[in-house]
Amino acid sequence: MDDRARFLAAYDEQLRTDAETPSAIAVTAHGPLRMVTFAGGRGFVTYRDLDGADADEIGRLVGAAVAHYQADPEITRVEWKTRGHDHAPGLHECLLDHGFVAEETESIMIGEARGLAVDVPLPDNVTLRQVTAESDVRAMCAMSAQVFGDSPAEEVAMADALLNRLSLDDGMELWVAEVQGQVVSAGRLEPVPGTEFAGIWGGSTLEGWRRRGIYRALTAARARSALRQGKTLINSDSTEYSRPILERYGLLKVSTTTPYLWSR
Repeated sequence: MDDRARFLAAYDEQLRTDAETPSAIAVTAHGPLRMVTFAGGRGFVTYRDLDGADADEIGRLVGAAVAHYQADPEITRVEWKTRGHDHAPGLHECLLDHGFVAEETESIMIGEARGLAVDVPLPDNVTLRQVTAESDVRAMCAMSAQVFGDSPAEEVAMADALLNRLSLDDGMELWVAEVQGQVVSAGRLEPVPGTEFAGIWGGSTLEGWRRRGIYRALTAARARSALRQGKTLINSDSTEYSRPILERYGLLKVSTTTPYLWSR
């Protein structure tokens, strides 16, 4: 088994479980589906696989998931997380038929943490640190919202969700790069209990500060933290901006993931 196949097998076995949703309020099983409810009216559908379901059965599963969330008036939006290596005939068309909208496809990247934990020189006046204070978290989310074009409501919702995660003390870490107190880059580290993995998520850098090694340095800092916690594998769902950076440090693209979003 080559590294790509080994990493993908570890991903399916270790991460496509309850480990994928550590901050869930509730999880309802329906056949192979795990229908998750998060704080703030967010739903999330995931699964280890679809048990070889054909297109008709997949249609019934999608319909059941939509009905489940429609029955809860608190739910305003739902993400169905697909993976490119799954056998899922007709899933794309069925999701669209039920009102889901496909978002940008990202690369599932996996590699050895030690390959990322390298020394990266920072530009003058740039500092890295882990943050937990509410003011720092909201500043981090404001920067990310600027990068991703999020609305003010989405920015507040993300900050509230991260602050709630921090209150749970579930191992999530928030890291920022700053210049004279201004957050210019940020990302999360999420060690996954009971697995070899830590995930790196939410990477964002202000346009004027890109291509200076800041994102690479933030990634290295998170990888060192993961290693200190005994995590040997790093995973990330990467955009086309971050994928080449991770590839240079030895992470491999093992599959793709496409989120489909439904809103009430």
